[in-house]
Amino acid sequence: MEWLSLLIDFKSMGIEWATFAMFASLLLLLLTGMPLAFVTLLVALIFALGWFGPMAVPLITSRIFSFVNSFVFVSVPMFVLMAAILDRSGIARDLFDAMRLVGGRLRGGVAIQTLLVAVVLAAMSGIIGGEVVLLGLLALPQMLRLGYDRKLAIGVCCAGGALGTMIPPSIVLIVYGLTANVSIGDLFTASFVPGLMLAGLYVVYILVRVHFNPAMAPIPEEGEIPPAEKLRLLKGLFLPGLVVFFVLGSIYGGIASVTEASAVGVLGVTLSTVVRGEFSMALLFGAARQTLATVGMIVWIGIGATALVGVFNLMGGINFVSELITGISEEPIVIILFMMLILFVLGMFLDWVGIALLTMPIFVPIVVSLGYDPVWFGVVFAMNMQVSFLSPPFGPAAFYLKSVAPPDISLGEIFQSLLPFIGLQILALALLLAFPGITLIEGL
Repeated sequence: MEWLSLLIDFKSMGIEWATFAMFASLLLLLLTGMPLAFVTLLVALIFALGWFGPMAVPLITSRIFSFVNSFVFVSVPMFVLMAAILDRSGIARDLFDAMRLVGGRLRGGVAIQTLLVAVVLAAMSGIIGGEVVLLGLLALPQMLRLGYDRKLAIGVCCAGGALGTMIPPSIVLIVYGLTANVSIGDLFTASFVPGLMLAGLYVVYILVRVHFNPAMAPIPEEGEIPPAEKLRLLKGLFLPGLVVFFVLGSIYGGIASVTEASAVGVLGVTLSTVVRGEFSMALLFGAARQTLATVGMIVWIGIGATALVGVFNLMGGINFVSELITGISEEPIVIILFMMLILFVLGMFLDWVGIALLTMPIFVPIVVSLGYDPVWFGVVFAMNMQVSFLSPPFGPAAFYLKSVAPPDISLGEIFQSLLPFIGLQILALALLLAFPGITLIEGL
């Protein structure tokens, strides 16, 4: 019990030193390679026992129960299951082929086609890992075969796959909504235009680059697509379009809640595999195992982060950090920019789930006190996480692509390829900060 007495003595030093000790402990334990979920849970337990004694343990369990007991949280495994079924079916492949009708003989058309597929996939599942892998398997070989610039092809696949963060039904927005206690339906409505705006910036960037350097994207030499082939390709758009229509249409139309719409999406994707003759118990069990692994990770990180934030709040730490942040400047936008900087730095090292659950209980009350809309801030947070998905040294999108890229494409080359797209994400974030009306929150 000697370590416990040390913590009790440490308590007398005040919340300032306790805050420093808590975050130093987090950093040191993360450097050992221990998963974030277990690090946060361990630190929460140590500080709860050291600060309040054994009676604090029920407080931790009550915080955890309130997190996992939310009805909306059911939508997370549903959307993850949608993505897992998509990953194992040929729906994405046919969707990519169908988008040839859009790209046509346009210079850079295959890259734009890839981004359009990414938008549709994002609107179907909201999971970035599967999207980056799918685009890496479908689009990257195609662009390399046609002679596209390697860095452009790599950047399009990673940046396009990460659009699932912004475009509803985004898991990032669902977790933010649960943490910040704001309407997830409002978050979806507010993020739709910014998500399309970011995809539009990517398209403009591609068109400008290939216009001034045509060698980056040669025009395919294949002739006009025959009418019969066009009809076959159009069939590949029907089922994905139907799923997107029912999922997002039921949410925006007020017919179903986000949780109910997620179940509709799973049913729609499953029926699509049945219609296509691809359904099997092996596909279903494989998708279920992938869902359990992904959701298990999210739940464990949520449990650890919720416990840590709960203990920190009881210690008075959240009030201390809030006063520290608001004391930086009297200008509200400066405080928001400082928060963005913190999120950007954390995004280089931590998973987005941990960032949301650790920081939003502190940031959102400050945002509201400054007079900003928490729905708008949720969209800004999701845009910031876009940057974290691509940023070195631990940008997950780069690692996802590396797992399916040709062996001669190094991780360093992938990160170099992402730099222009990171710049575009930062531009989109600046536009959101400068023009909050882009989120259309006035009409919510």
